[in-house]
Amino acid sequence: MLTIKTFTFNPYQENTYLLYNESGNAIIIDPGMYGEQDQQELLAFIVNNNLKPTLLLNTHCHIDHVLGNSFVHEKFGLLPQFHEGEVPILVAVQNYAPQMGIRYDISPIGETFLNGDDTIYLDNDELKVILAPGHSPAHICFYSANQKFLIGGDVLFRNSIGRTDLPGGNHQQLLDSIKTKLYTLPDDTIVYPGHGPSTTIGFEKNSNPFIRG
Repeated sequence: MLTIKTFTFNPYQENTYLLYNESGNAIIIDPGMYGEQDQQELLAFIVNNNLKPTLLLNTHCHIDHVLGNSFVHEKFGLLPQFHEGEVPILVAVQNYAPQMGIRYDISPIGETFLNGDDTIYLDNDELKVILAPGHSPAHICFYSANQKFLIGGDVLFRNSIGRTDLPGGNHQQLLDSIKTKLYTLPDDTIVYPGHGPSTTIGFEKNSNPFIRG
């Protein structure tokens, strides 16, 4: 059974997720720590709960979701895992971060890439990889069928959807991803998005003004 801890970091108010089990093994997803205060908040929770991070995952590689990759690699020796199609997005961050006035410690590029329908294991717990492009070229989500939750990144928000005006974005592709990849999940699936409060698939199918089920 996985416990989900949410942190909200950096100027973009990005949700960083820490998933951990009864054995204390943990997965860090989309570390958005920016500056020492954010870093220490994550680190203190890990230390105080005797957790051992064993995986670092990115739903996609926009700047607000990878600001903490370098820190996690430095502290825990973990390389980020994401879809190979996000590599150009990650590489571009080091070029535009200075123009935005953001200090960015360059993220390493992992040796293992994730594809749609892959399964990620944390001991006895499983997360299914769902490829859901549109917000970014190769955005992925992480789905627990057993616990009925989705770490959704910037695909679907409470009463909103991810923006598609960034490089590699495609509005119709995003709508198609939501319809065919997310809205096909059980209605009671809890969605933990990259920004803002959690929601459920059923709630969004009934009320999201951008796309209905």
